[in-house]
Amino acid sequence: MKLYQKIVLAILVCCLPILQGCSKTSPSSNVTKIKVAFWGGPEEIDIITNSISEWRTQHPEIDVVFEHTPYSGYDSKMLTRIAGGAAPDIIATEVDYFVTFASKGVLEDLTPFLNAEGPNFPREAFFSTIMDRFTVDGKILAIPRDVAPFACVFYNKKLFDEAGLSYPQDDWTWDDMLGAARALTKKDASGRIVQYGFYGWAWQNFIYGNGGALVDNVKKPTKTLLDDPKSIQGLQFYADLINLYKVMPTPVALANLGMGVDLMFASGRLAMFLSGIWETPGLRNYKFDWDVALFPKNPQGIRAFGSGGSGYAILQTSKHKKEAWEVVKALTGKKGQEQLAKRGLAQPALREVSESDIWVKDPLPPANKKMLNEAVNDIVFSPFHPRWREVQEKFLIPKLDLIFNGKKTAAEVIKEVTLEINAVLQSKDSQILK
Repeated sequence: MKLYQKIVLAILVCCLPILQGCSKTSPSSNVTKIKVAFWGGPEEIDIITNSISEWRTQHPEIDVVFEHTPYSGYDSKMLTRIAGGAAPDIIATEVDYFVTFASKGVLEDLTPFLNAEGPNFPREAFFSTIMDRFTVDGKILAIPRDVAPFACVFYNKKLFDEAGLSYPQDDWTWDDMLGAARALTKKDASGRIVQYGFYGWAWQNFIYGNGGALVDNVKKPTKTLLDDPKSIQGLQFYADLINLYKVMPTPVALANLGMGVDLMFASGRLAMFLSGIWETPGLRNYKFDWDVALFPKNPQGIRAFGSGGSGYAILQTSKHKKEAWEVVKALTGKKGQEQLAKRGLAQPALREVSESDIWVKDPLPPANKKMLNEAVNDIVFSPFHPRWREVQEKFLIPKLDLIFNGKKTAAEVIKEVTLEINAVLQSKDSQILK
């Protein structure tokens, strides 16, 4: 062997470990990183990040990176990242933040992706109400993960048993709820309330459930209907639970108690409270017997309530939309939603999963989860308007506190805010999409 051949051979032998190392790591160059922004507390973080664990194992070519962001100010933080060129590929969005993202025009139209899936992933598989919320001008801008009606009246079975009361049934009325709340409200010898019969933050339910409305058209609002007599009557009934019947704590009294509503409920300080099914994972940490009933009908038999819900959207700035779509499918597909159902975090947006035994017959509380499959037909979303949250924070909520604290009537307050709300809804900068 010639000298130069020996030198080349020696170099190859020395470099072989390096070349072998390169061959082992070379597949990583084919891995696409997809960033997913989301919010949630510790339990939600665990549930969401593990919801597609099996899928991630089966798809090593896509590296899913979950990026947790606090819920407060989530939309402004995402918009800042988009403007700064540091946006994720996918964002979780709930039904109200969605309005902001849609109005800013930052979301990719997912209609072509969904159409390409055909019968394997049809839009009809999702509850139509939540799919409609995520559809703007015929474009599907997010795929639903869950729907969350404010329809759950959680009740403490022990307190009902002690009072000799029957448990709430899904066909009950406002009068039934009030009667139970009065019987379950207790005072000590000094007259201080030590056990409240009811609490609910969803004041909207009493407007919708009385045949009223916040605006004339949820998708394209032009004026408020809070001044409708049905809206005023429903809102006043809600306030009367606090100030007239005294079965519900005032906002101030609730703050002074120094404990969360979940702890009040679990410790027997509160018999019933109105919220959404997302309370379930937290309540399962307490050892007591509880269930849920559907939010009651008004005296005329009307039933309606507000709703949350969430989904996943792909940002237009994503450079890997094809891969991002595969991740969205995993997060919102059957297996992903089954994981959410098993942990009790959310009512699946896929009808097949929500109507399956995984959700309906799950042995863990609440037992009456099936009622939510009917509730989705009676939900009303917040007005689809880019400034509606501003309306609530600037005009509505501060004035509503005057009603809830008993300082003014609903009729007085609504008269004061109607013109202000209409001025915003009818302003020139109020177009949803241009």
